[in-house]
Parts: sequence; structure tokens; C-alpha cells
Amino acid sequence: MKILVLNCGSSSVKYQVIETTTKEKIVDDDIQRVTDHASAIQEILSKVDLSEIKAVGHRVVHGGENFQHSVIVDDEVLAEMDRIEFLAPLHNPAAMAGVRACRQQMPDLPNVLVFDTAFHSTMEPGAYLYGVPYEDYAKYGVRKYGFHGTSHHYVAMQAAEQLGRPLADLKIITCHIGNGASVCAVQNGKCVDTSMGMTPLAGLVMGTRAGDIDAAALSIICKEHNFTIDEAITYLNKESGLKGLSGVSSDMRDLEPAMQTNERVKIALDVFIHRLVQYVGAYVAQMKGCDAVVWTGGIGVHRKFVSDRVMAHLDFLPNCKKLIIPTNEELMIALECEQLLQR
Repeated sequence: MKILVLNCGSSSVKYQVIETTTKEKIVDDDIQRVTDHASAIQEILSKVDLSEIKAVGHRVVHGGENFQHSVIVDDEVLAEMDRIEFLAPLHNPAAMAGVRACRQQMPDLPNVLVFDTAFHSTMEPGAYLYGVPYEDYAKYGVRKYGFHGTSHHYVAMQAAEQLGRPLADLKIITCHIGNGASVCAVQNGKCVDTSMGMTPLAGLVMGTRAGDIDAAALSIICKEHNFTIDEAITYLNKESGLKGLSGVSSDMRDLEPAMQTNERVKIALDVFIHRLVQYVGAYVAQMKGCDAVVWTGGIGVHRKFVSDRVMAHLDFLPNCKKLIIPTNEELMIALECEQLLQR
């Protein structure tokens, strides 16, 4: 089955055509400097042979609480996506603009939404609730949702295949470590906890994101920089993390060569590793063991020193395997589409 997979950003659209039977990537391209998603979709359709395409799969960052699985788009789904737009105002509107353009230009082709948050919907309240008044959760959806779920799910399945055991029998920690980074505890095939929160800002120290920080520190940041709250959040998202700590770069390819000679770079990487160890160790305790730690994402796959330093803290688990598995979110989206259409 051939699936067109779209990842619509605010100013770019990445697209692939994937044959799910062979898992072959037939087309892989993108359109940059997008100002109108309808025009971008029209350009894609002029380049792609639609005769055998069975569906369009859309990567969607946030599905809120109501979308716990991938769904075929209809008017009711669109209305709910509009309602929860506030949960991901920088990402979801672009994705939905792509969906509407596809529905208009290809009205007979099913559109499927695949959510980054869906895999984490199996978390229990003890894992996803914050220590704020319950009414803030009930009224405003203030809770942990988690992200990178499509990637975590994919590499967990690949890990089970490599280990030759059913995913339902395993305790796995998946580490999606790139410029954005998150860790997920996967027990018996289900997510039981993850490091990102209501937004992708929480959890690990990342390329430009601060990760976990004392919320009251925001008052100091706002006062000293004369920031509004929105400006402070932008500061924590774009000027912090490895970039802010090192003063050199957010890119591990720049930082790794400098860590022996630049003290700030060394400290930045120590903070980065420490936070990773904290989360991985917490998930080992939560699951009462771990069969494998899976590393994916640009840093997880290519910067071996990071995974080696974290795994050194797990030498008390002699049977815990280290696996490096490149992720394939687009293939996972295509397979989700195939499963939905075959039901």
C-alpha cells in the first residue's frame, strides 16, 4: 500500500511516499519557505503520482487527551483539533492547514492524523498529573502529555525484534536524543512515563531548551531581563540548553571536539549527561528493572560517548542491553495509516 506522509511545519513541508508492503521509501523531498500550505500541497501533488496512493498520513504534534490513537479525519475530528489548538499553537495549526488543503484538493483520499502524544496516552494519573490544583487539569488540560511518541513506539518495536522477544514481555527505556530530546519508559509494550511534559520544553537538557527548571526561577529571569512570560518561555526554548550553558553551540558535533579544552563545554555536557542519568535511573526504578536501553535520534545514534557515559551508570544491571536503532517516524506513520484502512 502506498501512503503519502506529510510533516507540515510553519514554513516548510516535508513529504515522503512509502510502500508499506516493502517498507520502501519511494519519494523523499521537502518544500521550504512555505507561506501558503494550499499552494505547497498543490506543488507536492504535481510531483507525486497519485494513482496508487491510498491515504495521506499527517504528523501531528499534539492530540490532547481525546486522541489516544491515530484517526481518519472527518468534520468532527477537525472541530476537536480546532478546539485543542491552544495546546500546540506553534505546530498544530500548520498540520491542520495541510489537512484542509489535502481534503480540498484530494476529496476522495482518506487523511489520517498520527499524533506524537498518542503513544504516551497509556500513562496513569500518577505519572501525568502535576502537583497543581486538580481543577487546572480538569478545566484547562494542564498535565504531562509527552512527545516523540511515534519514534519511541517505533524503536521499542524494533528493539523487541532485535531481542527476539515479544514487546509485551519487555521493560525498555527508549532515548530519543537529538536537538530535541526525551526518554520514555516502555513496560509490556506501553508507555508508563516520559520526560517531556505539557509541552516539549520539560525534561532533559536539550540543544536550545532548558528542560526541567524551578518554575519560580522564571520570576527572576523575567525581572532581570525585563521579559514578559512569553518572552521568558522563548528564552527557555531557544537560548538555553546546551547553547546557553556552553556559550558555543547547540550542536553536539561542535561540542564533542571542544569538551577536552573548553571548560564551559565540559560543564554543559556534564549537565546534559546528568539529566539523562536521572531519568533513565528513575525509569529503571519505576519498572523495577530494564531489559534494554534504546538510543535513537541524531545524538543517540551518532554520538556514542553520550550513550556510553549513561550506560556506565547501569553496570549493576548485567543483563541490560544497549541498542542503537535509527528511528523512522515516517514509516511508522505509513504503517498506522495502513492499519486504520484495513480495519
